[in-house]
Amino acid sequence: MELQINGRLVQADADPGMPLLWLLRDVLNMTGTKFGCGVAACGACTVRIDGQAVRSCSVPVSAVLGKRIQTIEALGTPDKPHALQLAWIAEQVPQCGYCQSGMLMAAAALLEANPRPTDADIDAAMTNICRCGTYQRIRVAIKRAAAVVPGAVKKAKA
Repeated sequence: MELQINGRLVQADADPGMPLLWLLRDVLNMTGTKFGCGVAACGACTVRIDGQAVRSCSVPVSAVLGKRIQTIEALGTPDKPHALQLAWIAEQVPQCGYCQSGMLMAAAALLEANPRPTDADIDAAMTNICRCGTYQRIRVAIKRAAAVVPGAVKKAKA
């Protein structure tokens, strides 16, 4: 099957019923997306599908055929990090770091849809679980990133 991942067409030999998470991690060796719970509750596996934050552990590969998939690997680069990645560092958001790729993908979807989110908007959109409890730092980092680009955060290539 052919999938559009991070702006490229990718050929993958996988069962169409396989969760997207396992295709990314086990078939394509894209390990930035993490396994957390397997029931779409924690958000560690969040990727963007056609710009929307989606828990990849609960989405079969067959459901994303013909759609744009973006993983954490395409959010920014070491030479040109995304505004959210810079804000995460500046606000010292990560502690253990395990949930952070999913958090960043959910935050990117939020800022694309709502360039100037309120605290209530952030709380409503950021349903990912952080066992270290860095929610206040996440909120501050999202606001910092939103302030970087007037009107919006630049859209990352999907």
